[in-house]
Amino acid sequence: MMAAQVLALLREVSRLEAPMEELRALQSVLQSVPLSELREQAAELRLGPLFSLLNENHREQTTLCVSILERLLQAMEPVHVARNLKVDLQRGLTHPNDSVKILTLSQVGRIVENSDAVTEILNNGELLKQVVYCIAGENLSVAKAAIKSLSRISLTQAGLEVLFESNLLDDLKNVMKTNDIVRYRVYELIVEISSVSPESLNYCTTSGLVTQLLRELTGEDVLVRATCIETVTSLASTHHGRQYLAQEGVIDQISNIIVGADSDPFSSFYLPGFVKFFGNLAIMDSPQQICERYPVFVEKVFEMTESQDPTMIGVAVDTIGILGSSVEGKQVLQKTGTRFERLLMKIGYQAKNASTELKIRCLDAISSLLYLPPEQQTDDLLRMTESWFSSLSRDPLELLRGISIQPFPELRCAALKVFTAIADQPWAQKLMFNSPGFVEYVVDRSVERDKASKDAKYELVKALANSKTIAEIFGNPNYLRLRTYLNEGPYYVKPISTTAVEGAD
Repeated sequence: MMAAQVLALLREVSRLEAPMEELRALQSVLQSVPLSELREQAAELRLGPLFSLLNENHREQTTLCVSILERLLQAMEPVHVARNLKVDLQRGLTHPNDSVKILTLSQVGRIVENSDAVTEILNNGELLKQVVYCIAGENLSVAKAAIKSLSRISLTQAGLEVLFESNLLDDLKNVMKTNDIVRYRVYELIVEISSVSPESLNYCTTSGLVTQLLRELTGEDVLVRATCIETVTSLASTHHGRQYLAQEGVIDQISNIIVGADSDPFSSFYLPGFVKFFGNLAIMDSPQQICERYPVFVEKVFEMTESQDPTMIGVAVDTIGILGSSVEGKQVLQKTGTRFERLLMKIGYQAKNASTELKIRCLDAISSLLYLPPEQQTDDLLRMTESWFSSLSRDPLELLRGISIQPFPELRCAALKVFTAIADQPWAQKLMFNSPGFVEYVVDRSVERDKASKDAKYELVKALANSKTIAEIFGNPNYLRLRTYLNEGPYYVKPISTTAVEGAD
């Protein structure tokens, strides 16, 4: 049995002072030992000597030990690791080598995800303190692993009490003083915990850390605002989070800051994030309610499309796409009348003339705006999407077709996505059918060369072929061509037939 060989090599390692040869041999053997076999011998595995070797300042030896420990620890139950390797785990968290910290945090992660083992961690204040201090690690992987473990601990009542009703809260506050980056990492952790339940949010608000975050958001430092709004947007992703922000007057404050942005020469730093915040609120709650209660939000989005700054235009276009992804949002935009038609013309212009990245964002927004689920295709809404489509340019179908044959897969796919969004709307089918060569373009497989474009074309064919009105509008022969394409799949290649000619060599 190869596991016996592993045990023998571990004994050799514990006997020698510089066991490099044995470590290399052990690493090699472990690569071919099944984990199930190692698990059977888990009780016999003595890892103390390997952990001791980590404490020596020898880079190759440390790398080998980390690699070996990763494999051997996988064979051990999290409860066993938590009970028998406490001291080694604590040392690992303060080790100068990041790979050792990451190894240790991965074990802490296994322990906190195990309902039997997590109690061992909750009773080990010193180890938890070291996990908290790992948030300040220069290596982002170390910090993220620490945040993940602490977030997981907080899923239980006992975990919340340990984090917020013990000295650990003071440790968290001390870690925040390291620098701005670490402070935002702690905010990220606090918001992650707050998002779990109203009770979790209550623990976080009582700690004072949520209040501190909101104070920074509405403070005078524009760069701090720009960073904090992303974290606060995450807090607003849950119903209880939004409720809290509304009760504390934070949403009104953000709206007021947008109102005052016109007189702030540095508003371009934080405005995109503030507008995204309202865009997310609108889609999670009610577009109509948010837009009616905070008219400055819609006003600012329209203004931003007039900007010369591509960043501002991009955020405005994304937000319009988010707003217009629901029927309620579409109706809110429709109420702005000719103003929205002019905005659509600008989006159409940018889709043709902007940078590739902004073109794609414009096309994605157009897809969201024009898509109507079959069950919501009322005469009024179909007239609206048709009117919006015609507002994009003088010949929108030709504009999109031009983009869909450009040699950039991302652009082609984005244009095909627009065609797919309108493919089951009768007015669009009539436009496609009456456009010379359009049906041939749709069923021509030679146009698309890469996988993403083939997939996007197939989605268009599927949307057309499955529409109830397609046979009537395109005619039966074209409908059958679409069904054939659909049945053959996205990657079908027509076989090349060879004809034998009499008398040929």
